[in-house]
Amino acid sequence: MARLPRRTLAALGISALCAGALCSCASTLQDRPIPHNELEYMVSAAYPVYWLGASFQGMAASEAVHDPSDAWSVRYGNCLEGGEGNCVPPLQIVTSPDNSFLPGGAGGAGSIRSTRIRGVSARIAQGGKTIILATGPVVVSIFATNARTAAAAARTAVPINQAGAVQAPLAPALPNTGFGHTPLPAQVPAPLRELP
Repeated sequence: MARLPRRTLAALGISALCAGALCSCASTLQDRPIPHNELEYMVSAAYPVYWLGASFQGMAASEAVHDPSDAWSVRYGNCLEGGEGNCVPPLQIVTSPDNSFLPGGAGGAGSIRSTRIRGVSARIAQGGKTIILATGPVVVSIFATNARTAAAAARTAVPINQAGAVQAPLAPALPNTGFGHTPLPAQVPAPLRELP
């Protein structure tokens, strides 16, 4: 009888150590590189997808997300809040192919200001922590924890899938491409065909 509790305790101790080790490996708060398949999808996108390289100001590109609206979001650094599925990173670059919508039009007086950055129209909000750039057929939104990082990102962002240079002038915004009125592939019904 005296040996059974020791074995049970030893087994429980080993189980706890293994569980702790597995949990620490699965932490969403740790830097991890963007998988190559996601980078390949970004490179093959039909529109320019902006990013800041594999790292920016000591923050690694930790995640790339392609959402149902066809926008790409590249996150830099470890989550400041949240975790898997709800991460608030220190820096995030979102490229939206819907250039018919430029966020920030309904803000209160003084909350959003317009300026020019790298030769294109830009909107600055949240005390400079959010910068929205209309360039070519896309809208690039930069969200940072401080205005200095957001401004540096706006000067540095380049497309991963087209030629571009840091701090070079950006392409002027194109007229509305009609992306918002084009159905997504999942919204197009399968063609009708005759039944046998």
